[in-house]
Amino acid sequence: MASRFTKWLVDPKRNWFAKQHMKAISTRLRRYGLRYDDLFDPYYDLDIKEALNRLPREVIDARNQRLKRAMDLSMKHEYLPEDVQAMQTPFRSYLQDMLALVKRENAEREALGALPLYQRTIP
Repeated sequence: MASRFTKWLVDPKRNWFAKQHMKAISTRLRRYGLRYDDLFDPYYDLDIKEALNRLPREVIDARNQRLKRAMDLSMKHEYLPEDVQAMQTPFRSYLQDMLALVKRENAEREALGALPLYQRTIP
């Protein structure tokens, strides 16, 4: 029951408030040229760090470039030009598939009784 309610609550196709929230986030991300996956912090969760390590180098370079541009624009109190904002795709995901794979591997490792990779120690 609760899971059906939460799915409805966060689905922008069904819930008007979720749609408005997604629109507001999209506008804010477009102003700086960011994607939603750029907001994930590798220091917060080790699964995110592992997923970022597995991505191709050009994807990581593009992510770092977007973050640097956003920090530069923020420090200057400016936004991207309107024509560049129109080309941005803030919800095109590049991290979610790899993150799901890492979480599945960790769940499988836990089911087998092995320690997670970041908790292992050398004897």
